[in-house]
Amino acid sequence: MLMVHCWKCSSFFLTKLLQHLQCPDRCHCAWDTFTVVCSDAGLREIPERIPPETVSLHLERNYIRIIPESAFSHLVHLQDLYLSDNRIDSLSTGALRNLGPKLRLLDLSYNQLRHASREEFGSTRAKTRLFHNPWHCDCTLQELMETLNLEAETVNEIICKSSVRGGEHAGQPLAKLLDSGVNFCSLQRKTTDVAMLVTMFVWFFMVIVYVVYYVRQNQAEARRHLEYLKSLPSPRKTPTETDTLSTV
Repeated sequence: MLMVHCWKCSSFFLTKLLQHLQCPDRCHCAWDTFTVVCSDAGLREIPERIPPETVSLHLERNYIRIIPESAFSHLVHLQDLYLSDNRIDSLSTGALRNLGPKLRLLDLSYNQLRHASREEFGSTRAKTRLFHNPWHCDCTLQELMETLNLEAETVNEIICKSSVRGGEHAGQPLAKLLDSGVNFCSLQRKTTDVAMLVTMFVWFFMVIVYVVYYVRQNQAEARRHLEYLKSLPSPRKTPTETDTLSTV
């Protein structure tokens, strides 16, 4: 009787566990290693119902474009996340910030990323792959590079597709540009300073124009008022007592 009861309990908990570890559509799950493989599955978005126990998640070679903010927030045990060879061109704010502290590898290579910031990655210390993306090199990307734990073997493959100086740095590795003394943040500050000077000059010019216009308008109004006063007939002189006596 006890054996039957234990068997029923085991079956119940096993059924609940399997329900909890339901594999997402078009994916293959290896429960012994908690690996979820959704590679080459024709996916256009992050699949739903990824088991929270997942340790390794493979999403390579799909058609995913956007990573929503809450896509991985429940994967607290995730250690390896493969997102290479997709069409990712934007990251929602905090999309990768919600990844757990256990994450050790983040692969975003071979995508369509042009811009990324520290806010999107948060404080992750995972080894990160960002090569083969059409990066626009600017101060934001420079700060991100200085923050992330980039994979050393691929860091020189992060190439500037464009930069804040137009095509001057196109085709050059970002790491080598930074090592050579290029500072995109200083370039951005100079550009901002020039823009502020131009704005101040335009504002000052507009104030001068307004003052000149105001003075001229007042002068014209004063002249018109004076001409109007001159055009008025002179008041007739009232006879005084002296004038009456002299007449007599």
